Amino acid sequence: MRAGLLVLAGMLLLAGCATTRPVRMAGDPATVAAQETREGALSGRDHWTLTARMYVGNGKEGGSGDLTWVQDGDRYEFNVAFPGRQVRLSGDAGGALLEGADKSGPLHGPDAESLMDKALGFRVPLADLKAWVMAVRAAGKTADVHFGADGLPSELVQDGWTIVYPEWDPAAQPRLPTKVYATRAPYTVKLARMGWEFR
Repeated sequence: MRAGLLVLAGMLLLAGCATTRPVRMAGDPATVAAQETREGALSGRDHWTLTARMYVGNGKEGGSGDLTWVQDGDRYEFNVAFPGRQVRLSGDAGGALLEGADKSGPLHGPDAESLMDKALGFRVPLADLKAWVMAVRAAGKTADVHFGADGLPSELVQDGWTIVYPEWDPAAQPRLPTKVYATRAPYTVKLARMGWEFR
């Protein structure tokens, strides 16, 4: 059970909407402008499904699972399936529901952050996740962005997290990552085989 919660927490630990984003971008003017255009194109897209293989570890324990994340405006649903069980976190502006994490039944909370605090004993920054999985800076926090030879983000450092983007979908427009590795000691989160479907 603990490993399953850890995997779900990893999704939340990565944890936006695009508004003001203080930033230092290490790239030539054309590369920086292309990233700003890319971020602008993605910031308004909030109806999508992401599937991925996910690993989360904290230095002492870890777990892997298959993630399906459905985002419909303010409404979200995370499903993490791993051997023998499934954990589901869903909610919207009116509250959050966590199912499959506790044998005593579903857990309710006013929001995902406080609900995961209740289940895991620590708060997780959900607000940044929607941005980082798309290689977009989260709102309101200083970020450092570095670019690869392809002109796409190779590393984003924000709010104590280092997020690396080793692989991209060449067919996606705007371009989207298919692998995301994030670290913030003692946590490691890896997403692979990422598939995107926008509605």
